[in-house]
Amino acid sequence: MEGIIMMSDHSQLLERAMGIIYPIILIFGVYVILNGHISPGGGFQGGAILGSVFIAKYLGDPIQILDLKTVQTIEKTALLVILLSATFYVTMNLYAIFTGTLYIFFILSNILIGIKVACGMTVIFYRFVFYESR
Repeated sequence: MEGIIMMSDHSQLLERAMGIIYPIILIFGVYVILNGHISPGGGFQGGAILGSVFIAKYLGDPIQILDLKTVQTIEKTALLVILLSATFYVTMNLYAIFTGTLYIFFILSNILIGIKVACGMTVIFYRFVFYESR
């Protein structure tokens, strides 16, 4: 088969570019999550940024750097803490209004939702890659 160029499994250009851009995108995702209560963005948008950077890192260098069970455990724990914090918010709403601690709940919920979305996107991608591609 002369004249046919076979592609390798991973791109060195993408791998090097992700090595440079990876920490910048991670910091930007954390920034969007932490400033979601005062600017556009928040937990979902920041979590989507973090999840997509984990996916892009895998596409650049197809080595599984995350343990799927650990990511699923973190995702389930984040969901449980989101539900418990929402219950706590509803029961302690009057206290929070009078003491001014309402903003702490907004920041905490943005962080938890960001973790949940990032882990969820990563788990979905890894499941498609490792279990559905057979």
